[in-house]
Amino acid sequence: MTAPLRICVNTRTLAAPLTGVQRYVRELLRHIGDRIETVAPARALFGIRGHLWDQCKLPGLVRGRLLWSPGNTGPLACRRQVVTVHDLAPIHHPEWFSPAFAAWYRWVLPRLVRRCQHVIAVSEFTRRSLVEATGVPADRMSVVYSGIDERFQPQPPEAVAAVRQALGIPVPGYLLYLGSLEPRKNIPRLLQAWAKATGAVSSQVCLVVAGAKGQTRIFREVHLGGLPPSVHLTGRIGDEQLPALLSGAMAFVYPSLYEGFGLPPLEAMACGVPVLAGNRTAFPEVLGDAALLVDTEDTDAIAQALVRLIQDPDMRRSLGRKGEDRARRFRWPEAAEKTWAVLQQASESQP
Repeated sequence: MTAPLRICVNTRTLAAPLTGVQRYVRELLRHIGDRIETVAPARALFGIRGHLWDQCKLPGLVRGRLLWSPGNTGPLACRRQVVTVHDLAPIHHPEWFSPAFAAWYRWVLPRLVRRCQHVIAVSEFTRRSLVEATGVPADRMSVVYSGIDERFQPQPPEAVAAVRQALGIPVPGYLLYLGSLEPRKNIPRLLQAWAKATGAVSSQVCLVVAGAKGQTRIFREVHLGGLPPSVHLTGRIGDEQLPALLSGAMAFVYPSLYEGFGLPPLEAMACGVPVLAGNRTAFPEVLGDAALLVDTEDTDAIAQALVRLIQDPDMRRSLGRKGEDRARRFRWPEAAEKTWAVLQQASESQP
């Protein structure tokens, strides 16, 4: 009988719709392969049922092995555990989340970070935030950046035209927001900024807002109100459509107020698309000078940046080139090997 692997990973989160955390888990496991054993409930569990499984059932399945919890949560009973923390948004901004979700994470995350053996943070910003929030020393945390899949690269015109037709995008020239419609993503301010910008730009350019509403069991609802002219909502986008949709954009606009890392702007950069993003949290660290960074609490600043991107093709080309170079620094195989090195070291030491 084959002995169980020394390290196991909780993959309960993979049953949820694909967002940044699910992509992170899926891509790292694809590259780590059969060196690690996956552990998950027999059926999809969310909300309180999922948390109860984590806290009550999961510790018995670990059987003394090192547990990797890659999705911001894990069982408090397992000291022999590495936890990946993506951000501290429920602690810093509980108003963006449902009361139950915010209350749970504000209670469990600091306790879990203090109790577990080691923490993987997806950015230096997240590590600094953890040190400030928990008092856990930085040397008990490792920063491992996320990566970009190789399929994110400039796509041919025919692929762009096909995705435009499939999504009903009415004009060839479009700025793109792609992500969940949830409070931290700052969509109402983006729409207000677009309303201010439309008087200075061609009617042959539209703003595409692509993504589904955030799950109400997690996020408070976003009320978009009346839409300004030349805004096209697509709803949820198929994963296979993303590279072509990104590649066709004049620019990618991501006015999020808070990100622990921020995958979508890097995926846009990898497709050769100039990026507009916020100038706080993890964005300056991850995007560097390869993006146009603005104060995303300032509607006028967002509007002025939108106009610049539309009217200045030289700036778009310059940012596109810089972005492609920047995006090459972030690859999933490298992230997987660094993650595996952290897990191995934790497995060989005592908590």
